[in-house]
Amino acid sequence: MRILSGVQSSGRLHLGNYFGAIRQFVSLQDEGEAFYFIANLHALTTVTDPAAMREFTLDAALTYLAFGLDPARSVLFRQSDVPEHSELFWVLGTLVPLSHLERAHSYKDKIGKGIRPDFGLLAYPILMAADILLYAADVVPVGKDQKQHLELTRDWAIKFNQVYVPGYDPADPNGTAGGPVGILHVPEARIQEDTAIILGTDGQKMSKSYKNTIDLFAPDAVIKKTIMGIKTDSTPVEQGKPVEGSGLHALLKVLAPAEEFALLDQSWRAGGQGYGTYKARLLELFHATFSAARARRTELEKDLGEVEAILRRGAVQAREVASGQIDRVKRATGLAPA
Repeated sequence: MRILSGVQSSGRLHLGNYFGAIRQFVSLQDEGEAFYFIANLHALTTVTDPAAMREFTLDAALTYLAFGLDPARSVLFRQSDVPEHSELFWVLGTLVPLSHLERAHSYKDKIGKGIRPDFGLLAYPILMAADILLYAADVVPVGKDQKQHLELTRDWAIKFNQVYVPGYDPADPNGTAGGPVGILHVPEARIQEDTAIILGTDGQKMSKSYKNTIDLFAPDAVIKKTIMGIKTDSTPVEQGKPVEGSGLHALLKVLAPAEEFALLDQSWRAGGQGYGTYKARLLELFHATFSAARARRTELEKDLGEVEAILRRGAVQAREVASGQIDRVKRATGLAPA
């Protein structure tokens, strides 16, 4: 089984990235051949400061490694170090209907939040599809918000195969029933439903775009200020607190052990405790959960040359796979001799 996923380097990685993706990456590296990349090409849609881009890319690498991604068992690389991503992006784009892109949930959501509607934002799902299809991934661990993009990836892979593989049967997309095998392998998503969407400090989905994140590796004082500043309402101490749309309640659920959360939830609904009590406990749970990774990152920062070497070795390994896939695509489309 081949596993493929990535995280954008459009800001410092946060608690939502951990529960929505990174935690899965670490556990999946024992289940198959794992390829994980830092999606810095995607990040160009929001990051235009070169220094910030380099900083966020390094932050992503350090975060992967701090949480236990092992370069001996997984391939870790920068997306921009593998030019085949951009090549397959263009080839796929020649087959993608504009209507598919215009109705993408992520695109409409970001436009609604005031993010500029440029070509990069519109075409984001095509590059994501290229990222996946370039490595013939079987399993793609993604957040629930990316499920539609994975469905589009499957649709586009099937369409490519229908156009360029004689006799291809979309009812047997990967040839498991004996039909012709497609050039582009059709992947499956893996989503953890219980933590698929993590709410941020304002009660919306936690996202760098919304500036409502909890930075995994910020200084202690910043972490405390962020958690104690989580948006709450004016419900009196003695009354039960609303659950719907509460970032504080949602974060307690993902960080507290199940037995403890049951008690916290009971107390929350019954009333008698102020929000400050729950915020103080959330701060304790944050440090209990992430202190080991935070210490590991401090050690990694002492040898950034080795971190860079890991990324470069990963790019070489990734290109060994990616170049073969691009060669097959070029031959099929007539861009290279048969």
